[in-house]
Amino acid sequence: MSENDIPEENGSDEEENFADLFESYMSEMKDDLHIGEQITGEIIAIGQDSVFVSTGTKIDGVAAKSELTDKEGNFPYNLGDPLTLYVVSKDDSEIRLSRSMTAESGIHQLYEAQRAKVPVQGKVTETCKGGFRVNVSGKTAFCPVSQMDVAYVETPEDYVAGEYEFLITRIEERGRNIVVSRRELLERYMAEQREQFLKTVSVGDIVDGRVTRLMPYGAFVELSAGVEGMAHISEISWSRLEKPEDAVSAGDPVRVKILDIREPERPGQPGRISLSMKQAAGDPWQDISQKFSLGDKVDGMVTRCADFGAFVEIAPGVEGLVHISEMSYKKRVLKAEDEVSPGQHVAVMIKGIDPEKRRISLSMKDAEGDPWINIENRYKPGQQVTGTIEKKESFGYFVAIEPGVVGLLPVSKINNAPNARQIESLKVDDPISVAIEAIHIADRKISLAPADAADKGEWQSYKKTAQADSAMGDLGEKLKAALKSKQ
Repeated sequence: MSENDIPEENGSDEEENFADLFESYMSEMKDDLHIGEQITGEIIAIGQDSVFVSTGTKIDGVAAKSELTDKEGNFPYNLGDPLTLYVVSKDDSEIRLSRSMTAESGIHQLYEAQRAKVPVQGKVTETCKGGFRVNVSGKTAFCPVSQMDVAYVETPEDYVAGEYEFLITRIEERGRNIVVSRRELLERYMAEQREQFLKTVSVGDIVDGRVTRLMPYGAFVELSAGVEGMAHISEISWSRLEKPEDAVSAGDPVRVKILDIREPERPGQPGRISLSMKQAAGDPWQDISQKFSLGDKVDGMVTRCADFGAFVEIAPGVEGLVHISEMSYKKRVLKAEDEVSPGQHVAVMIKGIDPEKRRISLSMKDAEGDPWINIENRYKPGQQVTGTIEKKESFGYFVAIEPGVVGLLPVSKINNAPNARQIESLKVDDPISVAIEAIHIADRKISLAPADAADKGEWQSYKKTAQADSAMGDLGEKLKAALKSKQ
């Protein structure tokens, strides 16, 4: 074999290889496409007004560039990007593609769209009995109100003039009777979105969402387009809620933790996704000792009352107990309900924190202040004050001389008073004038006496002096009279 023969053999092999490749390529080409068929192809060219897409056939497809722009009017695709479109028309030289079956399609294409379950573009023109009138490819179609959306349609007027994609569910009399459904298309879209979303999340993940609607038992949250989960009312907040509206509103952005994902019980039904807002926020008892300290004065809300005291929420999910003995310095509290009620806001002081047992001891009276502090500067023995009879006992009367400061007026003092009967006739809550006899700060006791008794002592002292002066006055008068008679 001569050297001149080698190139000829290589050239022959290259021609055979190219022929094999071309034959292989042509064998992979589709023979034909049908109107309404959905295809996925790569962008092979981008023109000023048109986009050319590989259809898998000998003829490339072309789509209007304006139909493929985003909400801002930008064209978001590049060469090589895949596009999923529908065949809306074709001939020997061109295949027209679109995201949906549009007005470019005639009645034949509408039949094809129904057969292939291809979406068609429609515009809602008006409401009518039982639903809507929709313009589809120049034809008037009917969409039942139950088929306009996956959720209940409360205000049908909101859909008028809107342009949406529909599925043709029935077409008769050469297009004179067309029934369409948007709901079926949305459910299909939601199922696809749900499948894609569930591939990206797992139980325990924390994701962002938006509250879509509220029910007495919980809040529905949209996690992704067409994907909803529900947070039970017990999982909305660490605080006790009467209704979801107390914590969130429709439209609120929220962060949730995925608790459970359940597959649909029946084909065509959506699965269930259980969510928790409070667990996404974290346990409020974590680092509780860093959030609050002994002696802190905070505001809280009474959540419930018991025989032994009242529970007060000082932070979402953090409750403390105010024992009845810690409710007031000013009076003796026998029932918590007599002092506070659920929903009432009160000031409390933190007296104890037990993170392990999740317990916090609170005091309302310490937050208000001890009235016995510096009491010796306000009252002195012998000082007369006006108080209120708080309680009458056989051994004496308890008299409140200011809120939280009560003294005892012994019955022996009352009996010796010049106005004893008047004092005995007084009732609980009547005012009474008393005198401070003694203050025992350590025991928090004050001894009292009737104010009239102190006045009596002063009057008797004055009376003796007055009588002496009067006696001296009479003697002087007699001496004067005797002197006059001698003259």
